[in-house]
Amino acid sequence: MEEIRERNLKEYQPSLLFLIARLIMVASIPLEGLKSYGDYWNFYQLAAKGRPFLDLWLEYPPLFPVLSRGIYLMVGGREHSYSYALIVIFSILQAANIFFFQKIASNIDTEKEAINRTFVYAFFLVGLFYGWAYFDSLAVFFLLLGIYLITIKKSRTAGLVIGIGGLIKWFPLLILPTAWKWLSTKKALSTLVIALIVIGLGWGLLFGISPEFTKASLIAQGAKGSWETVWALIDGNLSTGNFSPEINRAIPASASISTGNPPVIPSWLSLLAIGGVGFLVFWKSTIDSAIKLVGFSGFTLIMFFLWSPGYSPQWTLYLLPLVILCFDKSRSRLLALVLVLINLLEWPILLSRGWFQFLDEVVLLRTAIFFLLALLFGQVALHKNENAKEIK
Repeated sequence: MEEIRERNLKEYQPSLLFLIARLIMVASIPLEGLKSYGDYWNFYQLAAKGRPFLDLWLEYPPLFPVLSRGIYLMVGGREHSYSYALIVIFSILQAANIFFFQKIASNIDTEKEAINRTFVYAFFLVGLFYGWAYFDSLAVFFLLLGIYLITIKKSRTAGLVIGIGGLIKWFPLLILPTAWKWLSTKKALSTLVIALIVIGLGWGLLFGISPEFTKASLIAQGAKGSWETVWALIDGNLSTGNFSPEINRAIPASASISTGNPPVIPSWLSLLAIGGVGFLVFWKSTIDSAIKLVGFSGFTLIMFFLWSPGYSPQWTLYLLPLVILCFDKSRSRLLALVLVLINLLEWPILLSRGWFQFLDEVVLLRTAIFFLLALLFGQVALHKNENAKEIK
């Protein structure tokens, strides 16, 4: 009994210590400092404008806008209460992310090394403002939970979780190829079908209720042009992913107003090249261990980021756990540190101060790091691991 209690304590210890540290930080820093360079001003304004997808269109999938509107109504429209509610929710979610990170790590390493990796992950998260200043932590939760469920071959639950995650941001859907490589054909099909049903029901319900605003929401992100990628540099779009000031979210037709220059290289053409490399790795890889499962998931995410016309620095939250999980101790810490520093250099250090003249160098450096990560993740996914730990 004592041994079970001690094991349970070890499982929850990193998450609880992180949450305590985060809440101490929240209590110690003024709200304006916590909101810092995040998007709370935007989330609050959108929540105040009315019912998402009924009174206005949004560039996000539906679940976070609905949650945001619900919190806004619950706190009576008080902005400071709204902000604190989101900060606490996202901090709790990040504690849960640390817990599932540890569950995945326990299928890769010894118990001691899994706990060490988990504390490293918690160390990077505790002060990284992306985690509470944006809602990506919510999507990361479903990404890590989905990977864990795929790892232990809970195919139907994984499909449900991935589908829900896809209604927050599209990134959790990128682990579906991993499910196909790891699970049996029957289980992989069930994961895929359930995820697509959840996505279809979510968007289908919105289309049935409010087709104009729903359609505008779907086309908005693609219509605004490229930002903060090599594709944006080629297009001459030296700006962030903010929308044009001419946008009126109460008018569905305004969703198609482009913020920047049109693409020089069509997205479908770059998809053929990058998708071709991704499919080759998918075809050649044999996912037979948890480490290769994580490696292939990281490779898929990186290939998407390399193809995507736009990039936002807070997206490093999706890569960070996979980097720390996938590589050996020294390499994982170094790569995680470089990944965090280059994204912080981009936002907020440079762009928040209007220093867009350095955007070319930062984007090219980040892209070079992504190519390196694609190579490293691909090597893990393709190479045979004789010492792979058997999944519990």
